[in-house]
Amino acid sequence: VAYLLVFHILFVLFVWTYWKSVFTLPIQPAKKFHMSYADQERYENEERPEVQRQILAEIARKLPVYTRTGNGGIRFCDICQLIKPDRCHHCSVCAMCVLKMDHHCPWVNNCIGFSNYKFFLLFLAYSLLYCLYIAATVLKYFIKYWTVSHEIQLLFHLLSGELTNGRSKFHILFLLFVAVMFFVSLMFLFGYHCWLVSRNRSTL
Repeated sequence: VAYLLVFHILFVLFVWTYWKSVFTLPIQPAKKFHMSYADQERYENEERPEVQRQILAEIARKLPVYTRTGNGGIRFCDICQLIKPDRCHHCSVCAMCVLKMDHHCPWVNNCIGFSNYKFFLLFLAYSLLYCLYIAATVLKYFIKYWTVSHEIQLLFHLLSGELTNGRSKFHILFLLFVAVMFFVSLMFLFGYHCWLVSRNRSTL
């Protein structure tokens, strides 16, 4: 009962954070970062790149924008027609500029950014605990199957009613292998994101 209780608590937390990571929509920059119609026309009608940079610099003067391009210009998205705030990037998959974009995650089919980074980090943490818990609770059966002789297993089966056939061996082995494999890969990913958070950085 205690094992089942802990298992289902971890499972519910795992599913809830996964759901939030998938269905929390990415946030676009505020309206003030979008170009006005007049500024947009002025920018598009200008053919000289240096004058276009000056127009963008004028508009960005009243905005809290500090990050610049490699040549010192204002970061501007031609597709969304907006001046990019710091850490904002255009996602080609979502076809929009995402505020504090970290990366586009294929596992959750969503952009990880300002709106759902907390849920993504929690999802990694609960996935890690979930895999560790499964591996830890299955390990004793794995050891039992591969160390106890067939006669003792048969006797144990008769006394306790537990499965001891070849199919159950395969299930235990498969479950342990998958849990450990995902635990190791998630441990590196979660550790990397914890390091990024501690350094106030993002993947991009």
